[in-house]
Amino acid sequence: MNPENNDELNDELLDEYDFTQMSNGVRGKYAKQYHEGVKLIMLEADVAQIFPDAKSVNEALRTLSKVILQHQKIA
Repeated sequence: MNPENNDELNDELLDEYDFTQMSNGVRGKYAKQYHEGVKLIMLEADVAQIFPDAKSVNEALRTLSKVILQHQKIA
């Protein structure tokens, strides 16, 4: 926020906002996911190059967890 303008907040919408043209919005599109809970995990750049999406990350972690569990059973 600009410190020069923090005396009074202006919460009014500007006249050029025309919400009638916004026909592709879907109310509650992510409500189910939000309700179920979503964990956001930030990948570092080098890891993100190897695992570009959630599916690849989940598959890798599941494989790693199987290896760990099998190793624990042997030990």
